[in-house]
Amino acid sequence: HVQLVESGGDSVQAGESLRLSCVASGYTLPMNMGWFRQAPGKEREGVADINSHGSTRYGDSVKGRFTISKDNDKNTVYLQMNDLQPDDTAIYYCAAGNGLRLIPTAFEIWGQGTQVTVS
Repeated sequence: HVQLVESGGDSVQAGESLRLSCVASGYTLPMNMGWFRQAPGKEREGVADINSHGSTRYGDSVKGRFTISKDNDKNTVYLQMNDLQPDDTAIYYCAAGNGLRLIPTAFEIWGQGTQVTVS
């Protein structure tokens, strides 16, 4: 049984950086690990994911600013967010799954979310 717990959300100013962490209990190594976000009035959006080989994908709106990485020994996935903008304000969710696309339905296991606010 896998559980995911996010941390690192905060309130920051535009242009600043933040790093989110997601700690997994249970074996997730064969799975894609991803980050999604949802802002008021918007659908849940794929931010980034990383597969078991280390290959990554990014949503168009964050490409070049955000970086996903993982530490298998610590069972932790990270999202480094640079040059944050007000449009990045959302609840950020960690997720795990074996889906083929960076969309919510391709991921089966979800964390509780962590709030990121940019002003």
